[in-house]
Amino acid sequence: MSGVPAPAPAASAGVSPSTPALEVEDFRLAYRVRGIDRQAIRGVSFTIGRGEAYGLVGESGCGKSTVAFAVMRYLPGNARITGGTIRIDGRDVMALHGDDLRAMRARSVSMVYQNPGTALNPSIRVGEQVAEAFRVLGSEKDQAAQRARQMLEKVQISDPDRVMRRYPHQLSGGMQQRVVIAMALASDPSLLILDEPTTGLDATVEAEVLDLVAALRQELHTSVLFISHNLGVISRMCDRVGVLYAGRLVEEAAAEELFRNPRHPYTVGLLRCIPKWGREKRRGALDTIPGFPPPIGATIPACVFVDRCAMAEDVCRTDEPPLHDVLAGHTSRCHFWQRADTLPRTEQADRTLREPEEGSVLIRLDQLNKTFRQEGHEVRALADVSVHIRPGEALGLVGESGSGKTTLARTLLGLTAPDAGSVVEFDGSPLAGLISGRHPAEVRAMQIVFQSPDSSLNRRHSVRRIVGRAVTKLIGLRGDAREQRVEDLTRSVRLDRPALDARPAQLSGGLKQRVAIARAFAGEPRLVVCDEPTSALDVSVQAAILNLLVDLQTDRGVTYLFISHDLGVVRYLSDRIAVLYLGRVMEVGDADVVFRGPHHPYTEALLSAAPILEGDRGPRIRLEGEIPSAAAPPSGCVFHTRCPRFLGDVYVNQ
Repeated sequence: MSGVPAPAPAASAGVSPSTPALEVEDFRLAYRVRGIDRQAIRGVSFTIGRGEAYGLVGESGCGKSTVAFAVMRYLPGNARITGGTIRIDGRDVMALHGDDLRAMRARSVSMVYQNPGTALNPSIRVGEQVAEAFRVLGSEKDQAAQRARQMLEKVQISDPDRVMRRYPHQLSGGMQQRVVIAMALASDPSLLILDEPTTGLDATVEAEVLDLVAALRQELHTSVLFISHNLGVISRMCDRVGVLYAGRLVEEAAAEELFRNPRHPYTVGLLRCIPKWGREKRRGALDTIPGFPPPIGATIPACVFVDRCAMAEDVCRTDEPPLHDVLAGHTSRCHFWQRADTLPRTEQADRTLREPEEGSVLIRLDQLNKTFRQEGHEVRALADVSVHIRPGEALGLVGESGSGKTTLARTLLGLTAPDAGSVVEFDGSPLAGLISGRHPAEVRAMQIVFQSPDSSLNRRHSVRRIVGRAVTKLIGLRGDAREQRVEDLTRSVRLDRPALDARPAQLSGGLKQRVAIARAFAGEPRLVVCDEPTSALDVSVQAAILNLLVDLQTDRGVTYLFISHDLGVVRYLSDRIAVLYLGRVMEVGDADVVFRGPHHPYTEALLSAAPILEGDRGPRIRLEGEIPSAAAPPSGCVFHTRCPRFLGDVYVNQ
């Protein structure tokens, strides 16, 4: 477990190689709200050297993205710099204005955002957007197009000419992210900021993007500020890591040292929240960090973590701890850093779970097919899928983007009609193809938590109204009974009371997803389809949500179809796992069997690509190319074009 070795130092023209790429010194920032300055960043200091990758971790609302936007000078109008400095290549960013500021953004620093789909203009072809990055730097039109093609080749896009003619929505998430990285690297920046660049990507594409970033970093000698809540990714990609909490840096160390020997209770808590590779729910609930981070502007007289720390003593409430030197290059802002690893646990002992009902089937899919028509071609998104889910069981559904996972979920829920001849049964009774033809009781019994809460929550309504409307529509509660049900639901997903009157736009991505989960459980469903329900959540909130899902499964016998790119999360929650590839089931079996000894090379490749904090699963199995087009699938085994064990017409089981 270590970061990528730093390449030889390099610097922009006219800058000494010894000058750090980024220096943040005692930086403080406040947001002016209703005439009051509310402190958000409380004195953050760190340095990124030439060719170094620095990871910044912490929960939503701790200030990670605020620091990144401050470096770029992308701050809202109510932001106030109240102290400190930020220097890129030795230049004070806050002192730059006009042409100098634009030149800094164009040549010295670039940023790759969490969602590549929103970073690309949907109405402009990809080639024009990449070429524009070069035209800003002074290239003529033809030269810019040529350099754009070369850059797309550099980010390992195999057919750049075809990709340049397409619009962003015609590319997969992994391809979109590579295009954004190509644009960010067009200026050969001295600093590249990556803000959650792999959150929405599946395991294999995430591994490819991370390999790409590491290779380009070596080639271009670019320094990296990597922001992520995926600690496995941070441990793999970064040389040093800073832990941010409530706008304060509470621990900093080399990546390997920090993950092996954390010396702040907050860091210890974050690491304990992660489902360790291979851990399953029968071994007890996941550890969680109680409470919530303090809101922006909260008065914090001493230690920023005191209200959530199980080790807190009186001195923590009166004296802010200094940065203690643990080892050379390892510091901790805790009075009791020597015993941080003795932080009391919140997790429970092994628990008795309700076993799925043997011989009984709640959901049965038999010979399920779904064909779409695109540009005059038939695209077979699902091909002869046959699976079943028992009452009280959690079936994990995994596979790369484009493999048909979401199409299967939408077909089950009646949001997309299956092809004629497909069988979809609920509790022994056939279901109508579309939700409009289903009985209200069947609709109430099956709910979904979508991957993107932004597209599933009404931005004009408050949280109270969003969840309350679901309570009324699904189970008919009104008045005080409805209000009590809303409060119980929101409390169960760790939403505090002030959030009830907020609108989605006022909430972070993690908070919005909690609202979506609360709404899904409003009608006491028998089946909940979870489509990436924790991908936008911090590890601490993710642990609480996973514990909640397991408790509901145990107490109420709720059944899950659980879709996720995070294989550690899938393993923790699932009783059985089904693996999809190009709309076909490649493997299905008990979760423990599939994870310990996969019987299909595609499953083996998926598991080998997942980033983990501890343990060694051997070398990663690389899959060449992307998933073939569903409009023209390969003959025979559809995986043979990417299979690492395929030799001509002979399949060798190594």
